[in-house]
Amino acid sequence: MLEIKELDITVDNREILQDINLSIKEGETHVLFGPNGSGKTTLLMAIMGSAKYRVTRGSIMFKGRDIVGLTLDERARLGIGISLQRPPVIRGVKTRDVMTACMREQTDGENIDRMAEKAKMTELMDREINYGFSGGEIKRSELMQLLAQNPDLALLDEPESGVDLVNIALIGELINELLKKEHPIRDRRHAGFIITHTGHILDYVNARTGYVLLNGRIVCEGDPHEILETIKSKGYENCRKCAS
Repeated sequence: MLEIKELDITVDNREILQDINLSIKEGETHVLFGPNGSGKTTLLMAIMGSAKYRVTRGSIMFKGRDIVGLTLDERARLGIGISLQRPPVIRGVKTRDVMTACMREQTDGENIDRMAEKAKMTELMDREINYGFSGGEIKRSELMQLLAQNPDLALLDEPESGVDLVNIALIGELINELLKKEHPIRDRRHAGFIITHTGHILDYVNARTGYVLLNGRIVCEGDPHEILETIKSKGYENCRKCAS
C-alpha cells in the first residue's frame, strides 16, 4: 500500500526529515511515536502532498506508483485521506456540504444522516466546519469526513489529542470502522498510519508496527505496545541511547 524509501523532506529550506524508510501493507495499521517537534506531522503532510513540504530525496510509493510530484488533490483521488491534528475553521461552508463533496456518488441525505448519527454529529451538520466545535467534536467531524471519503490509506494525526475519556472510545470505534477492523485480517484492504503522542489510542485501535521518530529520523521499529511501555517507563532518552 505504502512504501517510503530514503526520504528527505525540507520545510522553508530547512531539512526536517532524513532517510525515512517504512512500508505499510494492505490491511495493516502502523503507529508513529515521537516527542513534540520530532517531525511526525511533517511526515504525514509530505505523504499527503502539502506543497509546503518538499521532497529533496527518495520516493513515496502508493499502490506501486511514485506519488512524489503529484498534488494533494491528485493523491486524495488515488485513495489517500488525512485527519489533521488541528484542522481549520472554515466559515461559510457547512459540515453537511463537505460531507456531500466527500461522498460524491453516494450523496443521498440518508447516508449522510446515518454517518452523522454514528459520529454523534447530527446536531452539528448545519454548522460551519469546526466553528465553535469542542475538541472531541472536531475529531469526530474529521473522522466522519474520512468515513465518507473512504480512503484506502488513512493518515491520522494524533486522533486522541484534546479528546476526553467519553469521546476517545467513540473515536476508536470510528477509526476501527474506517480501517475495516471488523473484517478478518486477510480480507482487509484499508491501511492506517497513526501519529500518537500519548499512545492512548492503542487502547482502542490495534496496530501491527510502531516506529519512533527522533530529530527527523526513525530510530526504532517494533511492537507498538512494547515501544509505548518503554517510552512510558524510560522516556525518549532511552530511544536516543539506542539510536546512538
